[in-house]
Amino acid sequence: MLKEIQCFAGVAARLSFSGAAADLGLSQPAMSQAITRLERAAGVRLFDRTAREVRLTAAGKALLPYAEQVLESASAFSAEAARLARPTIHLAYPPLVGALAARIARRMAGRTPAIGVELSVAGRAAASAALEAGEVSAAILATPAPARFVTAARFHVTVDHVAVPTGHALEGRPALEPADLAGQVLLTPGSRPWAGLPGHRRMAPDDDFAAALDLVAAGAGLLPIPHLLVRTVRRDDVRFVPLQAPDLRITYALAWSKERVTAELLALVQAVQEALWTR
Repeated sequence: MLKEIQCFAGVAARLSFSGAAADLGLSQPAMSQAITRLERAAGVRLFDRTAREVRLTAAGKALLPYAEQVLESASAFSAEAARLARPTIHLAYPPLVGALAARIARRMAGRTPAIGVELSVAGRAAASAALEAGEVSAAILATPAPARFVTAARFHVTVDHVAVPTGHALEGRPALEPADLAGQVLLTPGSRPWAGLPGHRRMAPDDDFAAALDLVAAGAGLLPIPHLLVRTVRRDDVRFVPLQAPDLRITYALAWSKERVTAELLALVQAVQEALWTR
């Protein structure tokens, strides 16, 4: 019946049996037979045909949207079945490196054979737990990663701004030196102590910059932050001041469990390395 519905939609689009037959690679008699079978099954006439023109009947016009929905659902079914049939790997990543994660997924999809990548946004703690439980195949983690994981493909994200609450005394400075942060409370993720920066420390969620910026806006402290994130944040209650501290950076790596190495995982490692080399 799907073939007959496809023929119906094709003739309705063309208002021509010969044109629709050519589009679908059928002979005109085969197209006419398919429409006849569908009309008999539906119990209604779909087209009025004369020697000069083809027109949809009232019933044909009413049924055409349903036919298009059937064809759309069939196409979606086929696409989803093809996606499920191909090898798939699950990758957790922090929001900060979302562009890299997307680039990795595109590379994996372009392989022969293609490998699907299911992406999951997760902070360090959640990603480590998912990796430990086998819920994801690999994760991009801030280093040092837990010792139980294998890591490769390290890369650095420079931290070159400080987020301050609007109205803060440092807001109007053109740039800050590390010494300017003396006496300030710095929001510090558990996995990185911001070595070399003065100031008092207050713990902040790992890889959850949105939550940390809420703390900044509330006056709980200042947050060293990468320019990579500064470009994407638009808030009226937080300001970003350049920080001149060239050695300050976050190092990330791809991590996985040594007990769960597969061919797809090795392909992922290669794709990450290639994505890092070819920005």
